[in-house]
Amino acid sequence: MNETRRAVLDALADGPVAGPALADEFGISRAAVWKHVEALRDAGFEVESASDGYALAGLPEYGGAAVEFGLDAPFNVEYHDAVASTNDRARELASEGASDTVVLADRQTGGRGRRGREWSSPSGGVWLSLVLRPDVPPARVPLVTLAAAVAVTDAARDAGVDAAIKWPNDCIVPRRDSERGGDKLAGVLTEMEGEASRVSWAVVGVGVNADVNPDKLAGDATSVRAEAGGVDRRAFVQRFLERFDELRDDPDAILGAWRERAATLGQRVRVDTADGDVVGDAVDVTEHGALVVETDSGREVVHAGDCQHLRPVDGA
Repeated sequence: MNETRRAVLDALADGPVAGPALADEFGISRAAVWKHVEALRDAGFEVESASDGYALAGLPEYGGAAVEFGLDAPFNVEYHDAVASTNDRARELASEGASDTVVLADRQTGGRGRRGREWSSPSGGVWLSLVLRPDVPPARVPLVTLAAAVAVTDAARDAGVDAAIKWPNDCIVPRRDSERGGDKLAGVLTEMEGEASRVSWAVVGVGVNADVNPDKLAGDATSVRAEAGGVDRRAFVQRFLERFDELRDDPDAILGAWRERAATLGQRVRVDTADGDVVGDAVDVTEHGALVVETDSGREVVHAGDCQHLRPVDGA
């Protein structure tokens, strides 16, 4: 949404306000005011016309303009009813120079998770990707992933779900009887381009089973709807973006918040890697997003890129 239209929308929210007054305030013609009002109506905003001017009477349920309205974070939102992959579209925007841009879709037709695994992305979920240009060396980009995991967990908790973080990149609802440690609610996938000393861009993809019927999910997945009933996706996305923005430039806050929400820490785990299994107690996460495991032979540090699977050890 361009800045003038955003300002018109804010004025309408405080309305009623007459068209000529809007034209004078923003230095545009009355015809331009009318075009902005019509564009807002096309985007799903209910704008009433009366003798004393225009007034905002209702918001669209979802979409880019709906998320931007009232959002207390500096992101522009590009919305699609359907897209193959929000991460793919975000990478295109990143190559064109975009920054602090959100690609948001009602559904994905080719969603994917870590290691190229298919990610079911039906209508009703929250499927988004952030285009970022963090001023950090590549080794610290994993902090961005940790911040996103905290933000999505907090948004889920605000929606009434007992959510926690499973290393390296999942938001789960913990279950004592689950061999995976819990049912998957959301995942985070970060991609980047850069050189040895600088990051050109990072794309953080987030997929949340939000207002999704449990029948459409795999056996080890759950949704906000299944756990807590219906969810306002607009409010969920806003909460996620605002929380992420609060955290992203504060490494100490990211690590502290991640540790507080981690279901993995304190567990005895088995981490499958290409070089063999690492078995022991998960005791910490480093500033580079690696898991610290206390094994019988000493501490080992496992990086997210080396992890094929992580499971709680039976009987732990």
